Amino acid sequence: MAEHPHAVLVRKGYEAFQRGDMDALRGLMTADCTQHVPGSHPLSGDHKGQDAIVEMYGRLFEETNGTMSAELRSLLVDGRGHVVALHHFTAERKGKRLEEDGCIIFRIVGDKATDLDECVEDIDRSNDFWS
Repeated sequence: MAEHPHAVLVRKGYEAFQRGDMDALRGLMTADCTQHVPGSHPLSGDHKGQDAIVEMYGRLFEETNGTMSAELRSLLVDGRGHVVALHHFTAERKGKRLEEDGCIIFRIVGDKATDLDECVEDIDRSNDFWS
């Protein structure tokens, strides 16, 4: 059985992210897409619009000297425009290493992501790593 189109979209996004292909990522989200990053660190908050999201991704790569990786583990689809993407995240920054599971809840309209809500395994550990 073929993978649901929303799962295909999110899978393409993770693959583009891993390659650092920001142009491909732009093509998968609406112009006014918003990504919500949890926590109380300099990269947390709401990043509204493709430019803001791509800029935030650039900062993630820069802050971790390219060591960051989000390995997609599983996709859960509801068929109504929501996909939960479970991933394993690793990165190194300023002598620290972060390794944890997390997820992003995608909202999809048509064939584009409109909203990304990120959840992390340990908010305090994440805040410490990114601060």
